[in-house]
Amino acid sequence: MSGWRQRLDYASRIASTGLCFATFGVACVVVSVVWFPLLRLSSPDEATTRRRVRHCTHVFYRFILGMARRLGMLSFELHGTERLAAPGQLVVANHPSLIDVLFIGAQMPQVGCIVKESLQRNPFLGAPMRWAGYIPNSTPEHLIEDCLATLRAGDSLLVFPEGTRSVPGQPLNMKRGPAHIALAAGCDLLPVTIVCHPSALTKSDVWYRVPARRPHWCVSVGEPIRLADLVLPGEPRSRAARRVTAHLAAYFSARVGLPAQSPVAAAPASDKASTPVDSAAA
Repeated sequence: MSGWRQRLDYASRIASTGLCFATFGVACVVVSVVWFPLLRLSSPDEATTRRRVRHCTHVFYRFILGMARRLGMLSFELHGTERLAAPGQLVVANHPSLIDVLFIGAQMPQVGCIVKESLQRNPFLGAPMRWAGYIPNSTPEHLIEDCLATLRAGDSLLVFPEGTRSVPGQPLNMKRGPAHIALAAGCDLLPVTIVCHPSALTKSDVWYRVPARRPHWCVSVGEPIRLADLVLPGEPRSRAARRVTAHLAAYFSARVGLPAQSPVAAAPASDKASTPVDSAAA
């Protein structure tokens, strides 16, 4: 591509990125102060409100991604997303960019997630997030119980084990929260690997700092990670959580081309549990 074409492409992508962010912001305000309250008022109970708000959010995510692709802001490909259709799953994903939740939420009409407590204090987003049943991270002592309630209600739950966006080129820093949730619920984990090349909308980026080439996201849903393959019968919860977390770090690191922080030791084949550990505290 010649020099002037590159400059034109770069300028157009800055413009399309700005338009997408502006549309996202304005639409968030409109649906939050108009549409979501109407859904709330017209719903007979909280469960109906939760389903309607989540479905509306799902449609909104699909619209924003479609708009971003048509305007040339980004491109993306999806693999294995049919695995997201089953209800009541614990979905875990790495977190390289600002818009990762859009790619997953656009494939799941009904999914809960953990959100920053500050967002629930936002005058526009706070009430809709509560109506959607999203879980704030402000109360660690209740966080796992709230997550378990979501899974027991038959809803899927999306968790980013890193807790925040990863730093490009740095090892993935996985927290133990998702492992504790899986162990308490006795459920497997469904991994979603997100790769963006070249890196865009990372933790250190501002929206107008677009890469030299159009960024491309690849979203791949893997086979479920079975707790029975990782956890020993009667193993203390804290040790099992470390083992599961190490496995997640190794799993995602291998798929994004990064070294894992520490090796993972799988449960010996002769001692693997036939079922996931129960929810009783170790």
